[in-house]
Amino acid sequence: METSTPKRFSLPVVVSILMTIVPLVTTSILTAWAINHEKILRELPIEWWLGVTFILTLASSTALTPPTFLALVYGYFLGWSSLPMLFVLNIGAISIIYVSAHFLHAASVRNYLIQVYPQVGSLLRRFYKNELRLIFFAKLSPVLPFAITNLFFAMAGARFKQVLTGGTLGMIPRTLLAVWAGKEAQDIRYLLEHPNEGLATKIVLIALIIISTVGIGYFFKDKSMVES
Repeated sequence: METSTPKRFSLPVVVSILMTIVPLVTTSILTAWAINHEKILRELPIEWWLGVTFILTLASSTALTPPTFLALVYGYFLGWSSLPMLFVLNIGAISIIYVSAHFLHAASVRNYLIQVYPQVGSLLRRFYKNELRLIFFAKLSPVLPFAITNLFFAMAGARFKQVLTGGTLGMIPRTLLAVWAGKEAQDIRYLLEHPNEGLATKIVLIALIIISTVGIGYFFKDKSMVES
């Protein structure tokens, strides 16, 4: 009698699942900590913020801390002066994730998927023709997880320059919006528990989602990008 062998999840799939679940837990923990230690954070010198930024860059690259959430906190305590640190954090985390994809055997995973699902090869060829555009629109969306999208593009074989440029440009509007929301907030508890409060914030978020969705959708509908 034949016995079926249970299917095993590949390492990239397991990592992706963890990168989706872990931020929900860590964000809740960090929210509680920030609320209870607001005075300490208020008195933290800029040199400490630089050190914290380095640590959080590593944490963001492993999906422990979503950069948009951090932008809210930085905006609340530091205002617009936090932007350089947040941009460095985003660029650093993107770079670390890209390099880490090598240890997940990205090329082997791509080859396996192409063999099992031939249509993947067609999608990848289309993607390589216009990497920057798709990466930009994906990173523009407030609903797509930071670490997951960066890992996906790295695993897909996107060039580092395109991932870095598209990822940075796409994150700018989200970062500016989060810093502005943090800067205008009067209470950190209410800010972190209701990050999308306010009509202006909701309008911008909806606009970013629509623009991102249309941009990504155009990639799949643009027949001129299909190889003959």
